[in-house]
Amino acid sequence: MVGKTAQKHIEEAVLEYVKRLKFYVSFETVVISEPKDAKNAPIAIQKQKEGELILKKIQDGDDVILLDEKGREFTSTEYAAFLEKRLATGRRIVFVIGGAFGFSPEMYARANEKISLSQMTFSHQIIRILFAEQLYRAFTIMKGESYHHE
Repeated sequence: MVGKTAQKHIEEAVLEYVKRLKFYVSFETVVISEPKDAKNAPIAIQKQKEGELILKKIQDGDDVILLDEKGREFTSTEYAAFLEKRLATGRRIVFVIGGAFGFSPEMYARANEKISLSQMTFSHQIIRILFAEQLYRAFTIMKGESYHHE
């Protein structure tokens, strides 16, 4: 994730789902600080500098999935099936939530997949909660638990 959140309720909600996820999978969140020298720079420069910082955290064998408005959309059960197939590869899966302006061309080039949680636009802060909940939901679906109702 790019940028810390100053909104305590967002951080608390994400931490709740991270805590729940640890029952199913080894999971951690990594927050990349927004580049201070890029705040007043053109958007392309901001995205480039954020991308450079993100790419430093990604390993060669990682399965990199960007949360992107132009990505593939799923129902929750379709997403669970998608995730189950990715997990079966044994590769480390890295989901990336970009900054306010999205991703650099280098990030798109490195990505193995792009997914979208909705056709609507959400702030890069709120999407943290939505994604964490959907990830948790996917694991409960895979395990046949009663959290998800259809």
